[in-house]
Amino acid sequence: MTTRYYIRLPDPSLARGDDPDLSFHSQGAEGFAEELQQALREDALFLRWRDRQEEPDDVDPALGATAPETRVSGQQADLHIDLVVDTRLPSALLRQRMALLAGSHWQLRDVTAA
Repeated sequence: MTTRYYIRLPDPSLARGDDPDLSFHSQGAEGFAEELQQALREDALFLRWRDRQEEPDDVDPALGATAPETRVSGQQADLHIDLVVDTRLPSALLRQRMALLAGSHWQLRDVTAA
């Protein structure tokens, strides 16, 4: 089942995680959407994060799940950016990837069936 997540980046300039190598690099809505979509479709972000853990081999491989059909769109609205994510991934994985990419500088605004 596909779920639609509505995410807001209230201040896009602050939407960065603790590790610059894992964080968003974009400034605009399309770039943020593209980076998040890649993080959910492919395992590259997960692999970089896993390799930074004390015991990478002990990390649960389920945390690296991907959904190649995931779609993310972004729109600039006033000073914030709204992202809409359609994915089959569980919310826990979406939240983990968003924490890596944006730190705590994001808001989950709504969740619906897609």
